[in-house]
Formats: sequence, structure tokens, C-alpha cells
Amino acid sequence: MQYKEVEFLEFVVKELVSEKELVKIERIEDELWVLLTLTVAKEDMWTIIWKAWNTVNSLRSILRLLGVKLWKKINLKILD
Repeated sequence: MQYKEVEFLEFVVKELVSEKELVKIERIEDELWVLLTLTVAKEDMWTIIWKAWNTVNSLRSILRLLGVKLWKKINLKILD
């Protein structure tokens, strides 16, 4: 079963990175929150955390809005 927040994050991240096949998203759900853990290639880390975390902060904001619609608190963690 594919979840909306995972589909969204995967779509956006794969459009930003060059090594699309190395994008991995792990989803852990509890009663109140969802934790999405993102792993990308080392070469693509700069793209994701571009300029003082602007890209990742934007992704987190959009995921929080999606979480409101789904009645879940969604958090994003980036693994390096």
C-alpha cells in the first residue's frame, strides 16, 4: 500500500536529484505521527539541503500541510 505522503515526497525528491534509483523513503507510523526517513546519494545531499536547509524546510512545511489533511503529524528526517 502506497501512502500519499510517501508518494508526494518520492515524486518531488526524484525530480530534484540526479541518482533517482538511490532515493529511499522509510515510513514509520504511530497513533499521532508519521516519520518519513529519506536517504539519497551523497552527491545529491547538497540538492536536498540546499542553502541553509531551504529545500528540506520547504518539504517539511508541505508535508505538515498534507498531514493536517490526513489528521497526522508528519515529520521528515534526512539520513546522510
